Amino acid sequence: MTWSLVWVVAAGMTALAMQAVPGPALTGAPLVASLRSGGLVLVMRHASAPREAPSPKAAHADNPTRERQLDIDGERGATALGEAVRALRIPIAAVRSSPTYRARQTVQFARLAPMTVVEALGDGGQSMAGVTQAQAEWLRDEAAMTPPAGNVLLVTHAPNLTRAFPEWGATVADGEIVVLRQGVVVGRIPIAQWPALQRAAP
Repeated sequence: MTWSLVWVVAAGMTALAMQAVPGPALTGAPLVASLRSGGLVLVMRHASAPREAPSPKAAHADNPTRERQLDIDGERGATALGEAVRALRIPIAAVRSSPTYRARQTVQFARLAPMTVVEALGDGGQSMAGVTQAQAEWLRDEAAMTPPAGNVLLVTHAPNLTRAFPEWGATVADGEIVVLRQGVVVGRIPIAQWPALQRAAP
């Protein structure tokens, strides 16, 4: 990360402030090498899911309360993500997921490390609303940690990302992973790019 000086004018007062300016994001083989080395937190928005709850006929058997569930693109994207992670030998030491059905589905289709459900990653049972400041602070703290081994994957929702990371959270697409080292973004991987990343890496 580099640093730049910026002048801030507020309430008629001028103050000198420091603003962090991230360096170039890692892509391709360098990003894969960093992921293989571990010590990263991967913050993911769950894979593609329609905004409406499924009909009784369309709801999966293990979704009796008819929560939102992944569509075919979400299922395929999560499956391809997991296949690429294994093929690229990227160590995922822990997976922490929102308790929502669509978030847990994302992990299940990816077939990654054993999943721990964490309420702080959830949507408060209100789909696109109900995220608290305490949840945002928890997510920021988790994103800033350094895993002792491998990488940690956190699966959550757009409102959580937007509140925790106002500078970039609202731009994260369905299924996209933001790669962080000690809270600093070092790369972003849209879910559709995993097969290409797999092909490009040695």
